[in-house]
Amino acid sequence: MNDITLLKCSLTDFRKIITAIDLDIRGKTFNLDTGFDSKSNRKIIWNFGLKPNMPENPRNRNRLKPKKGRPRYFNGKIYRKRFSTERTFGWEDSYRSLVIRYDRKSSNYRGKKLLAYTLINLRYFCGKSQ
Repeated sequence: MNDITLLKCSLTDFRKIITAIDLDIRGKTFNLDTGFDSKSNRKIIWNFGLKPNMPENPRNRNRLKPKKGRPRYFNGKIYRKRFSTERTFGWEDSYRSLVIRYDRKSSNYRGKKLLAYTLINLRYFCGKSQ
């Protein structure tokens, strides 16, 4: 399934984890890409007590009509920090066994992830010294 359609379900699971570890997230910023930009997704995020931080998707807006309501929240500085996480996922994708999960046991999968991160770091630090 597409991750955009799983937003509400994912936030519900996220809330269970947050309450289990007794962490207060009300008013915190929630970074998403432009694919998530819609009235319904913004409302879901606001209802969970989070501030949606996503750039507006120009395909979702009519450019001829002026926007109604309050201006949408977007903080570019916070949004740019999101790309370090996206870059990490991109590095993971260079390892086929992590993209297509062949492992049945989560411990084997976790071990492969650790090995992949070790190789990524070795390449980074060994390549810098040259």
